[in-house]
Amino acid sequence: MPPVRISAKADYAVRAALELAAASDPPMKGERLAEAQGIPLKFLENILGDLRQAGLVVSQRGPEGGYRLERPGSEISVADIIRAVDGPLASVRGERPESMTYEGPAEQLAPVWIALRASVRAVLEHVTLQDVVDGKIPREVAKLASAPDALRRR
Repeated sequence: MPPVRISAKADYAVRAALELAAASDPPMKGERLAEAQGIPLKFLENILGDLRQAGLVVSQRGPEGGYRLERPGSEISVADIIRAVDGPLASVRGERPESMTYEGPAEQLAPVWIALRASVRAVLEHVTLQDVVDGKIPREVAKLASAPDALRRR
């Protein structure tokens, strides 16, 4: 299994959502969002469309228009944003881990994939946009990030 990767689309989506969560005077124009985070505008527009379709962002037309979060940042997790633009947090060959069946020595592999998904969820579902904006990452997540082997490349 390749390493867990965060796509550019997911990274850009989370960064844009954080800008919206931190905005003191929403709505925020797409151009301003793109500039603030160094995201190509056309790519950002597609991402904002995905976030709007998922019910996480709303748009307002007109000279005073732009984008804002549908709910407070404290009610939107990083997982919500990633799922909106990339789909499930973890899958095996595009399938849900619990739907996988294996034979012989690989028979117990599905629980490993399920545990991987649970671990990813344990982080991403428990960190809200507001947590990141406020610099108040949940203790369990901060502990994982500060573990001695967290920065080890492998």
